[in-house]
Amino acid sequence: MTFPYLLILAMLAFAIFFYRAAEAEDEPNLVWCGLSLLISALTIFWRHWGWLGIISAQLVLFIGITFFRMQRKK
Repeated sequence: MTFPYLLILAMLAFAIFFYRAAEAEDEPNLVWCGLSLLISALTIFWRHWGWLGIISAQLVLFIGITFFRMQRKK
């Protein structure tokens, strides 16, 4: 039963992606990484959505960060 471990590995991969993206954009690393981990944990353990839920939630988080940064730059 390695499936839950693959979901957790995906959760960590997205967290690393957001950490590095925040680092490249000179934004707070732990906030972006923490949001990614929180969103992933909610989709995996609370909503039980699986792969599609993780990917969709991370995409929504990425779009949300983009819109937030666009509004803040105005």
